[in-house]
Amino acid sequence: MDRMPNYRLATEKPDHIMVSISGDAKTSMTVSWRADRKTESGYLEYYEKNGCKFRVNAVTKPFVSDVDTSSLFWACAKNLKPGTRYYYTCGNDLNRSEEYWFDTEEENLTKFRFLAISDHQKDNDHYNPDYSYLNKFLKRILSENEDLKFILTAGDNTNCGQHEIQWNAMFEGLEGIIEHLPYMMTCGNHDNRGFEFYFPEEVNRYYAEPAEFFNAILEHSYPLNGPENWRPENYSFDYGNAHFTVYGVNEPELVNEWSLSDLALTRKTWKFGSYHFPMYYSGSNLSNDDGFPMMRECFEKQDVIFSGHEHNFSRSYPIKNEELYEKPSQGTVHYELGNGHCNPPGTKTCDKIWHCSYYPQEEQVSAYTIVEIDGNKAKFTSGLDDGRIIDECVIDKDNDEIIPRRLPPVFGPGRTRMIFKGMDCGLCAAEVPPIKIDGKWFIAFGTLCTFIGGSTVREKGKMTTSVYGKSAVFYENSDAAEVNGESIRLENKVVRANAGQLYVPLDSVCNIFGFKWAYAAHNNFISIETSNESEPVPEQP
Repeated sequence: MDRMPNYRLATEKPDHIMVSISGDAKTSMTVSWRADRKTESGYLEYYEKNGCKFRVNAVTKPFVSDVDTSSLFWACAKNLKPGTRYYYTCGNDLNRSEEYWFDTEEENLTKFRFLAISDHQKDNDHYNPDYSYLNKFLKRILSENEDLKFILTAGDNTNCGQHEIQWNAMFEGLEGIIEHLPYMMTCGNHDNRGFEFYFPEEVNRYYAEPAEFFNAILEHSYPLNGPENWRPENYSFDYGNAHFTVYGVNEPELVNEWSLSDLALTRKTWKFGSYHFPMYYSGSNLSNDDGFPMMRECFEKQDVIFSGHEHNFSRSYPIKNEELYEKPSQGTVHYELGNGHCNPPGTKTCDKIWHCSYYPQEEQVSAYTIVEIDGNKAKFTSGLDDGRIIDECVIDKDNDEIIPRRLPPVFGPGRTRMIFKGMDCGLCAAEVPPIKIDGKWFIAFGTLCTFIGGSTVREKGKMTTSVYGKSAVFYENSDAAEVNGESIRLENKVVRANAGQLYVPLDSVCNIFGFKWAYAAHNNFISIETSNESEPVPEQP
């Protein structure tokens, strides 16, 4: 190495100071901080302006990381007055922090605003991640919107969360912000990502289950109401007339069961979820099998699901059971927040059939979303750090509408669309729509294979298709086929149909190539998915 990493290790002086919601936001606030390993105890001292000072001892735990051992502290101020500003310091008798402040939630609150961002990790230099631009960006937003109540992230707060250097850089980059504004983080895949050897180069990548560092650093920062052994990467909290469910990226079946039980207990007007991976994504090579179908049931009980991961912006129609609707009561809006720290997408993104608003954030810009709740209305304003507005909409529960109105596509009889990874197969498929024979769907798979980027060779009464490492030969009027040289039986015989093309039973196609499919009856399209994230390119001899 030609330089040493900047570890930003703990000292005797408190740092990483953060306020967060771990209970009733009207009457409590949690303050967390860090100090070196020699600091074994600490306390929080807080007061109203011109009021008496109160003191609460902190819960203290050692944090053993890949580079150091430090002491972590959490102190929860309770029995607070709603709608009140409190001033505080933290530390011990020898080393105390500066004086900061926080506000409690007002009583009977039905009008408030919060900030949502995602993917603000920085990988410009894993020896010394630089979050200084994020600090300036957020401070500017907050100076222009002083009434924001908290910040919600949709994950990837760090680039490699299993290495302390990443968390230390992130906390430094949030100084002057999270000491007074509750910072509610979602765990992303990068937050539980690590490497067996981090220096001088990253070797042997892995993903921790559970998210060890995330859960240790934030152990008492958030409500410990998630599924046992998976806390606090999963938690829920209330603010005003809204319920927020924060989902981790591990154990989706277990998390779904927990979330269903949690949601059954709330009577809040609004239900917001935050899950790092987008279910209705925009990438050319992404898949949604990390969460669907395992978490479909709990997601479809939410009004809005915030997500990130792809580093670009999109907003879906209300969706339920793969069908696209107009009214918010008919489904869940999936809201991809873009990236919050000049991190353009690593892969190509594109508009999909399920998007009613889309912006490929491939410029060197940062995105944010401000959500304003006003009774039964919620306004979403998504913007960029250069002042441009990406998208604005209002979800109105009273009138069951989303303004501006966007009608989802509904295709006519006999014009069923074939959709692959959310993309309409376009001109090449215009004359070869899927058909139904005796209750079974058939598709012009040669056309789809070519659209994907595979190879299709058409011969008289015969078609050879190759994609994703498999080659299948189909024969007209036959249920016999060959896959990578081995004979198999199809569910039905191959038929000749529209434009003289050979149509293959859809179930057989999916079994051969590892696809899955769903029919959206309301919109009359067939959505075909694959978990294979490669981008096929035809071979040029």
